[in-house]
Amino acid sequence: MTRADLLALTPDSLAALANRGLVKRAAKDLDAGNGPELTVAPDGGVEGRYPDGTAAALPAGAGLEAATCTCAATGTCRHQICLVLAYQRDAAAGAADAPEEDPGAPAAEAADWSPGALDDDALAAVLGRRALTAARRAHRAGYAAAIHRPTPDDPVARVELQTCTVRFLVPGELGYVHTDAVASVRGEMTVLAAWAFRAADERGLTGADVRLDVGGEAKGGDRSGGLDAAARLVDQVLLEGAVHAGPVLATALRRTAAELAARNLHWPAGAVDDLAGQLAGYHERDAAHDPARFAALIAEVHARHRASAAGIRSQVLGTDESAETPLRRVRLTALGCRVGGTGQVRTADLFLAHAGTGVVLVLKRRWNVPEGEALTGADLAGRRILGSPLRALAAANVVSESASRSAGRVVRVAAGRIAKTTVTPLGNAWEGLPAGLLVRDLKAEERALDALPPRLVRPRVEAEFVRAVEIAEVRDVGYHPGAQRLEAVVADAAGATAVVSAEHGPYRPAALDALAAALADAPRMVTGAVSRDRGGLVIDPFAVLTASGPVVPDLAPGDGAAVLDGPSPAAPDPLGDVVRAALDVCAEAAHRGLLHATPGLRDRIARAGEDLRRTGLRAAAGALADLAGTVGSDDPDRTAAAWATAHIRLLATAELR
Repeated sequence: MTRADLLALTPDSLAALANRGLVKRAAKDLDAGNGPELTVAPDGGVEGRYPDGTAAALPAGAGLEAATCTCAATGTCRHQICLVLAYQRDAAAGAADAPEEDPGAPAAEAADWSPGALDDDALAAVLGRRALTAARRAHRAGYAAAIHRPTPDDPVARVELQTCTVRFLVPGELGYVHTDAVASVRGEMTVLAAWAFRAADERGLTGADVRLDVGGEAKGGDRSGGLDAAARLVDQVLLEGAVHAGPVLATALRRTAAELAARNLHWPAGAVDDLAGQLAGYHERDAAHDPARFAALIAEVHARHRASAAGIRSQVLGTDESAETPLRRVRLTALGCRVGGTGQVRTADLFLAHAGTGVVLVLKRRWNVPEGEALTGADLAGRRILGSPLRALAAANVVSESASRSAGRVVRVAAGRIAKTTVTPLGNAWEGLPAGLLVRDLKAEERALDALPPRLVRPRVEAEFVRAVEIAEVRDVGYHPGAQRLEAVVADAAGATAVVSAEHGPYRPAALDALAAALADAPRMVTGAVSRDRGGLVIDPFAVLTASGPVVPDLAPGDGAAVLDGPSPAAPDPLGDVVRAALDVCAEAAHRGLLHATPGLRDRIARAGEDLRRTGLRAAAGALADLAGTVGSDDPDRTAAAWATAHIRLLATAELR
């Protein structure tokens, strides 16, 4: 009997089920002639005896977790992996002597299956009835899923849930499912992933990558109803403006955010809570207050409210998944960090790539700033996190058995269990990141960003577009003194370009100096947040891998006193200028309050609309003209609606430009 499940396991699949080091060592043992003597039972069970007397077995009808070995290792060992590789090589040798068959058939079969074909009886037989019972509760509440169907180039079916990723490594076999969730919820998450495929199959969603909502029918009618009151409250803030809104409105926003969170409307809850923070920041004269951010948050609440009636509700409103899911043993690769904060609080966001799921998680830390101290990134570099200095942790590999991941992709390591977390040097880990995180083709990444929905209605997750970008060449590098911004044009191997753009921050004074030095030191890769702007890709850098090793600019020592060269003349950007001017005047209207708008402000809105029309942005121009016509009218509700329409369109235009 041929074991199709063992033949379907690729080296990457085996690495996911065990670890890459075991796979490499097992392959070396096999190449050196230290492989096992194979015995295949009539039922498909595979046994192997090694020259040193060790015996390993792979029972029929079960996955790798059911394998046994007489060695002293706990869990999956190199003998079990070597037994799989030996069976595959033996089968390949036999196939070479057999009559020639269609070479494309196995790949086509692998690319043409769906985990949705597994019925509930099959799920229960392997995962247990308890897993199905727990999954039904989540299904009744409703959950979001992003599914990837197998293709010849990527034959693994996978589902990204809000708190973990489930990968079906072998077609039709539940014994070879990999997920980063802990053992206590692995069965439940596997069932939810299979049901997500089933729902997509039933709806005829046959694309390679599909996002959908699953279940939630019992609550479908009121999932967006809670936003009505929130939108009305936000309209009050918009009409009064940050200048005139009192503390009562800020308190009401906090209370509304808590109510939305209690209804599991996490994304609008976050926007309303951030809006309350902006309002409080203005009245406290906090530097964290930003009129542009204040206006964007108002527009986001309205965008999510409007979009909740159509499209994928959970992607717009949040998720009914648990707020946090514990992860089993995970390996994370640090991509640098960003230092920020206010005059009283300093923060450090550490970006960690989880190669197994293809996402970036964020580890957050904050410190109170003692009176009279600056507490810059260089000061924080020596602070110990997970037992290591931040400067080492920001460019390292982290393996943890006590981590948990939130729906917003914030990772937390449980207190008191640091001994189960290890930190090792970075090495070449960035080069081994999956395609979704490692960018070698800038044009392809630009097309991927273009295909996304507007940011205003995307899930509110941390580090959504943090990437590692491979650099073939650094071209123009220069400093803009007025904006206190360093910019460099970098190119990939095909000659496509992106702009590395970093602004000076008072809490990371030497960051621009360190970045300039790193870009001059034969940089191979840069990590950072990738976005679309000025007609191309812009990278806000977090770390640079140079010929001398990794550099994390935000943690660099120094006072930023170096003299930086000026840039080449920037290309004119008339389209960007008129869009930014329109956004600025709309943000000013929200800041002052629509009820307090002056005739002069109304005229500026009208002129911004005319400028948009002359550049060809007629829809945006029409929205500005409608807003100008309603400012000062006797219908404040219509004025607020017109402002929201105009600002939503402008923000979407700026993002897609």
